[in-house]
Amino acid sequence: MSKNVLVVAETKNGKLRNVSFEALTIAQSVADGGEVAAVLFGSGAAAYLEEISRYGAARLYVSDHEALSTYTAEAYTQALASLIQEVQADIILMGNTAIGKEVAPRVAARMGMGLISDCTSVETNEGNLVFTRPIYAGKAFEKKTFCKGKEFATLRPNNFEKVIKPAQTELVSFQPEIQDLRKIVKEIVKKTAGGVDLSEAKIIVSGGRGVKSAEGFQPLRELAEVLGGAVGASRGACDAEYCDYSLQIGQTGKVVTPDLYIACGISGAIQHLAGMSSSKIIVAINKDPEAPIFQVADYGIVGDLFEVVPMLTKEFKKALVTS
Repeated sequence: MSKNVLVVAETKNGKLRNVSFEALTIAQSVADGGEVAAVLFGSGAAAYLEEISRYGAARLYVSDHEALSTYTAEAYTQALASLIQEVQADIILMGNTAIGKEVAPRVAARMGMGLISDCTSVETNEGNLVFTRPIYAGKAFEKKTFCKGKEFATLRPNNFEKVIKPAQTELVSFQPEIQDLRKIVKEIVKKTAGGVDLSEAKIIVSGGRGVKSAEGFQPLRELAEVLGGAVGASRGACDAEYCDYSLQIGQTGKVVTPDLYIACGISGAIQHLAGMSSSKIIVAINKDPEAPIFQVADYGIVGDLFEVVPMLTKEFKKALVTS
């Protein structure tokens, strides 16, 4: 049975997030002949029409409502709930990002829908969608499906392929009724700027207490720069004030699934493993051969990170120049 799918696309630093393209690809596979549409909030959203059209959306709904110019959960919730009713979407997909984690539960509660969050796989079984999501800090996985009504799910970034399927995408403007907002964002001050988005990075070089100081992260930054990756950290490194909490990876930080995760001076506490154990390839660098991180690592290097990391940086520079 065909179903209409609405993908809530998202931008960051002036670019569409990769998880939006992943969601559009999943939408194509589950629509079964139904219409795939996307929605973007905020001024200038129409500029992303060409990129959205590359992934098969029949329509792109945009709104430049003043209340949506800067993200607030209340405004986005009201706007998205209004659009879902207007277009009669059967399935709603969005990324399990900071915005997705905040908006999706609000919309689901507001509209009386079920919600399956942080999905790492979507399959079809006898006409029903089966969503797989991790539980118990990633130690196990559960499969869930909807019994009735609209289906709303958030997708973990970097877990799905992006498949280009060009389409003629119609641009549709809409003006939702947004009222009774209890807060208005007047200014956003960023703690960190630039670099690769940690949650969607293909390569992450992460440091723990073993980096010993804020300056100890410099070799990691150099390696990440050579590889075109991002820098992350364990909670221990953040608690020790070696870096900002925006870099924290783990159960109480960001959950990442890069193609390559290089753990430097990280012991491998359960809390940290919950945030990165789904990485496709894990490389651990630690002086302690008994460190728990080696139990989940695909490759392990027993040694001083301040000797090993610069050597890796040097060799990768050579390899990338000759390739």
